[in-house]
Amino acid sequence: MKKSEQDSVAFLQDLLRIDSTNPPGDESILRDKIRQRALLLNLETEVQSVNKDRANLIVKLKGNGNKPSLIFCGHMDTVGVGRSRWTFDPFSGEISEGKMYGRGASDMKSGLAAMLEAMGRIRKNSRGHEFGDLILVATVGEEVDCLGAKHAVKTDVFDRAGAMVIAEPSNREVVITHKGALWLKITTYGKTSHASMPEYGINAVDGMSKIMALLNENFFSLDKKNKLLGRPTINIGTIRGGIQTNVVPDQCEMTVDIRTLPEMDHQQILSHLERKIDELGIRYKIDVLHDLAPLDTKPNNDFVKKAVSVNEQITGRKSSPQGINFYTDGSIICQHKAFPIVIYGPGERELAHQPNEFVEVDKYLQSIDFYVRLTEAYFQDV
Repeated sequence: MKKSEQDSVAFLQDLLRIDSTNPPGDESILRDKIRQRALLLNLETEVQSVNKDRANLIVKLKGNGNKPSLIFCGHMDTVGVGRSRWTFDPFSGEISEGKMYGRGASDMKSGLAAMLEAMGRIRKNSRGHEFGDLILVATVGEEVDCLGAKHAVKTDVFDRAGAMVIAEPSNREVVITHKGALWLKITTYGKTSHASMPEYGINAVDGMSKIMALLNENFFSLDKKNKLLGRPTINIGTIRGGIQTNVVPDQCEMTVDIRTLPEMDHQQILSHLERKIDELGIRYKIDVLHDLAPLDTKPNNDFVKKAVSVNEQITGRKSSPQGINFYTDGSIICQHKAFPIVIYGPGERELAHQPNEFVEVDKYLQSIDFYVRLTEAYFQDV
């Protein structure tokens, strides 16, 4: 392994040794480590305050030309480690049999690190640097509410952007589309009475059970299947109701996760659900917790074609644009910006949020090469 590759591997290990789980949501130590590395690579940095406790990090490699900038993007937070026993310490960055273990190894510190390392390589090797600006946007809070992305779109960081790559785990496939997410809290209302005389009360849990049946009985039966994403899904995540066993419950709350296709309109889904519940004669309220759009970059876009071509050169295998089921910061950005967005990262998406999460070291290093070559291809032809 070359010295530069050893440094890149050590940098990722450093990131994995930092706990940036969300909640509670504190990426500051990780942000400072990335910023420190960026300055060592002679890159410009800016800490972009999101609120009094959280901040995005902007890293820039400024070009001499007037071409539209290329955006790299990745989030700094991870989910928690869970209660399952890990073979290796989840904050160790341990390497065993070519795999580096740790929370965030796939999702997505490996992608974030690879993008920064690619910027350093371009900074060192470019001649006169005729490119436009290459910008890394490292966001906070993606795992909960895309807090950092929501703030970033209100700033000028994307104003001159021509394309974006998000380094989420994609199994080293070029991903152009993902599902949206519509999270709802549904509350039903009833009337308390003694449980021995339920006829004097109105059972809010019974009302919620009817809504559950409605959601589970082919709610999306008339929707088309997307070629890359399959069908939309509904998951009932939580349910809480009642006061105690011998009291008819007068209130019940349920949260629902609906994953949608680019062909679907979230407001139409909500209106359809309200009409169906109205037919049941139940007192209820619906609160929208998250409303995140699907990502839908077209496969014939020139930037997509470049990404696929570069990936084939790197991996030595034929490939075609893919889709994924989970959402990314792209959900926020695509609602505000019109440039093409692709997702490409060294991690395995099946390992995201799993115990014993890892990334293969060779794939991590290859992804650095991918980001370098894609940047060169982009700026040559823009």
